[in-house]
Amino acid sequence: MNKFKTNLVAAILAAGVALIGAVPANAAGTTYVPITGTGSTWSQNALDQWRKNVAANYGMTVNYTGSGSSAGRSDYIKGIVDYAVSEIPFQSHPLDGSAPEVVPRGYAYMPIVAGGTSFMYNLKINGKKVTNLRLSGDTITKIFTGKITNWNDKAIAADNPGLTLPTLGIVPVVRSDGSGTTAQFTLWMSKQYPAMWNAFCKTTGIGTGSGCGLTSQFPTYQGFKYQSGSNGVAGYVSQDYGVGAITYVEYSYALKAGFPVAKVLNSAGYYVEPTANSVAVALLKAKINTDKTDPSLYLTQILDGVYNNTDPRTYPISSYSYMIVPTEVGGVFTTKKGATLGAFAHYMLCEGQQQAAALGYSPLPMNLVLAGFDQIKRIPGADPAADTNSANCNNPTFKAGDSPNNNQLALTAPQPAACDKQGTTQCDTGTGGSTSTSAQGTGTTGTSTGTSGTGTDTSGTGTGSTGSVTGNGMPVNVEAYPYKLPDQGFGYEQTTMAISGILLVLLVILPPIFINMLRRQKRAR
Repeated sequence: MNKFKTNLVAAILAAGVALIGAVPANAAGTTYVPITGTGSTWSQNALDQWRKNVAANYGMTVNYTGSGSSAGRSDYIKGIVDYAVSEIPFQSHPLDGSAPEVVPRGYAYMPIVAGGTSFMYNLKINGKKVTNLRLSGDTITKIFTGKITNWNDKAIAADNPGLTLPTLGIVPVVRSDGSGTTAQFTLWMSKQYPAMWNAFCKTTGIGTGSGCGLTSQFPTYQGFKYQSGSNGVAGYVSQDYGVGAITYVEYSYALKAGFPVAKVLNSAGYYVEPTANSVAVALLKAKINTDKTDPSLYLTQILDGVYNNTDPRTYPISSYSYMIVPTEVGGVFTTKKGATLGAFAHYMLCEGQQQAAALGYSPLPMNLVLAGFDQIKRIPGADPAADTNSANCNNPTFKAGDSPNNNQLALTAPQPAACDKQGTTQCDTGTGGSTSTSAQGTGTTGTSTGTSGTGTDTSGTGTGSTGSVTGNGMPVNVEAYPYKLPDQGFGYEQTTMAISGILLVLLVILPPIFINMLRRQKRAR
């Protein structure tokens, strides 16, 4: 009987060894070291959702602090983070008088998500919330340079023929920290309304003699409210004391707060909301720097064509956000961390983009996804065998056989409603996170409806966490879609659990079988 027990244990151990040997070598040895990054709050809502997804589905720890783009770039320069996120590149020749940013180690820019810088506001007429405000670029610039100070100003009235606006002071709420959102907004003002913006800079004492151009730090001006981070400015506007306030913030934050955003007048004469589709249309006119010989500029964006896009569906203040990834080991970054960063980056470019619209962003088009694949290859430690075939990338902006210059969201974007055209009528439907009918409206409600959003992906394996957002024409549920990370196979933890389960089954099933065999042998004797 002792010999039988010995043989039984040996058989079970041999079966376990055989099973372990059957697991692919790379899967059994795959572990993801935690990584840490800082930077943009503009893209943080997307990043936070993606981080939850990979944690829930793959046990990957990706830490991130939304401290502002300027702080993220500074942390990368200091070597105290593995990656950073920013809406603008390193500023080697800043126009606002700030110190040049000198980067001591290699880096590359990788686009992660697109979106619209929106104008979230809190305005009431006779106690009822206004949800259909419209603003021209000229009016917006005058508000944020202190030239328009009351909601009943004739310029705002001209934008809003369907509203009788109250006599109420405007409270511009701006960022107190170094911000990529501020940089994108001030870049737009400096390009579209240079005389007005540069004159404002001059009165605040920043910039050079000709003005400040793009600046990450909004000038100090009496009567403006200064708040840190996107949550800070959106939080101020959304409070009861925020009635009369307006801020610039990524569209996602207005959806999250349940507040409206202003429709902005484009070059075609239509007031448009920054939905996933309207951003996708706008960015068809973006110029991307494709000169690989200059890594400090490669994949950076030139947005002049976006600002002046004549397509009626365009949201004019649209842009991309970038992850700054290391191309050499240094600071706290190691090749083991590179394996994690490479896998996370691949997830963001493909499966992560499925959730972009529901979160208040616009997914990246194919040309930037393919360029992003090339940047991942430059990360030390990233899997060199990662799948870079666009046909296997589950991104909603393209399908198999599409040209890299196409964008399915742009192709299917609806035309704006007739009442959104500049003139004597005004749509009364709500925007952003406030879809209710506005306080007053004389125009007809538009009949065009958005087609943005995400479907359910039934491919792949895994269960993800679920969150929720509300928005105009947006899905209510934000789901962590099942996904497959590049070439990692059956994970180590899953393999260990499977082997343990099989060994347990063997321990339960085999002993009775061997005992019966032994009894039959004894009877035969």
